[in-house]
Amino acid sequence: MANQFRVYIGTYTRSDSEGIYVYELDTSTGRLKPSSVTAGINNPSFLAIHPTEKYLYAVAERDEGGGAINAYSIDSATGELSFLNQQPTKTSGPCHLSVDASGKVVVVANYQGGAVTALLIESDGRLSEASDFIQHEGSSVNLERQQEPHPHSANMDPTNRYVLVPDLGLDKVVVYKLDRATGRLTLNDEPWAKVVPGAGPRHLAFHPNGKWAYVINEIDSTFTGFKYDGARGALEETQTVSTLPEGFAEVSHCADCHVSPDGRFLYGSNRGHDSIVIFALDPETGALSYVGHEPTGGKWPRNFAIDPTGSLLLAANEHSDDIVTFWIDRETGKLRPTGHRAEVPSPVCLKLVPVS
Repeated sequence: MANQFRVYIGTYTRSDSEGIYVYELDTSTGRLKPSSVTAGINNPSFLAIHPTEKYLYAVAERDEGGGAINAYSIDSATGELSFLNQQPTKTSGPCHLSVDASGKVVVVANYQGGAVTALLIESDGRLSEASDFIQHEGSSVNLERQQEPHPHSANMDPTNRYVLVPDLGLDKVVVYKLDRATGRLTLNDEPWAKVVPGAGPRHLAFHPNGKWAYVINEIDSTFTGFKYDGARGALEETQTVSTLPEGFAEVSHCADCHVSPDGRFLYGSNRGHDSIVIFALDPETGALSYVGHEPTGGKWPRNFAIDPTGSLLLAANEHSDDIVTFWIDRETGKLRPTGHRAEVPSPVCLKLVPVS
């Protein structure tokens, strides 16, 4: 497996950022080296890579007015991005997007607009106009954060037949059937799974075996574990655990979650406590057992990434404008700083592509 990866970094451009940054990662050292930057996009706060690794899609996040998705081609030799086209999401605040495994559809979660948008991908990587748009409705118990729906991520399931959408405002993971030919979404026969009221589900990670899913809850700083039936697109809650150490009472909000490539460990980011929490996963049941916390060496770790070799974790610290890399102990799951960090303004999303 390649030792060199390109890291595509989504940012918020409301401060000093120019747009999407590209760095080169050496997995033998954990060092990040700047390569290029693509400007001209408003708040590319989340990115998705096409399965062919020829194209990249980025949200253009706007809380007021229409949000949009930008499509880019990736130069395989240099990693540089070339703009292909842009399509509106028909509402505001797109915050997360996924490409289905066949590379035919992009599904977008629009946090501010409270809706989900689907767009077909053309043969040259360009995006067609929205093929579907579904407005969520409802609220939950937190009067400050949950007066209206807030879809926070759109996740393709391992069968590539369903899209799972954690909605922070509804305290539900909404499940849709995806028609890849038409780009249409249909509410599943078992349409959602609930989390604890006031939890605020945000991101979701599947175990490599496809039988378990883990949702990180932003508001109450917890993980909820589920059994997942891929034949039915159905979730069954099994466990909810805190992502914060016992006795911690300051403000903190969860953000991102990932399962290690070998399926042994689950990681989540805490913004405020400024840490990555680590859980071991029972190989028979998927149950979570606490391992520890590792400070991210910066402030407000939003998203993070684990390289495909399972050697490194990269933490994007939004408020300290840096990315810090950590060695992963494959036996214990614990993290150890490599000593390398990269200065990047307002980094909030990391996507890795092997250097060919």
